[in-house]
Amino acid sequence: MLTNVMYVTLYVTDQDRALRFYTEQLGLETRIDHTGPDGRFLTVAVPGSPLEFVLWPHAGAAGQPAGERSGPVPGVVFLESDDLRKDFTLLRDRGVPFDKPEPEDYAFGVRIEATDPDGNRISLRQRNRAAGTGS
Repeated sequence: MLTNVMYVTLYVTDQDRALRFYTEQLGLETRIDHTGPDGRFLTVAVPGSPLEFVLWPHAGAAGQPAGERSGPVPGVVFLESDDLRKDFTLLRDRGVPFDKPEPEDYAFGVRIEATDPDGNRISLRQRNRAAGTGS
């Protein structure tokens, strides 16, 4: 039986730049950084989470939605916060680019979208207490 989500791949054009963004700016931790005959295998993760993000080298715009879309466009990754407005201030001060000047309330809590150096959208969310409990 399947037991866990192990990796999710994020396509990046420069692994070193992506590593700096995800660790120094977003605050994730490096889990694997191994260079072998097939290239560099690099992963980062939220501290304490079993899910790792593979920062995989690939041509620009790989994995990006095609064309302009109206309305909200979610990121390829959703990261959860227990205090998004506080985390937003910290991340903004670290230079993380956001699509809006401040997080916004919505039906399920609080949200804002960030972008990594390769244009991968990262959705940051804080759940409403009621939404998180199923009430």
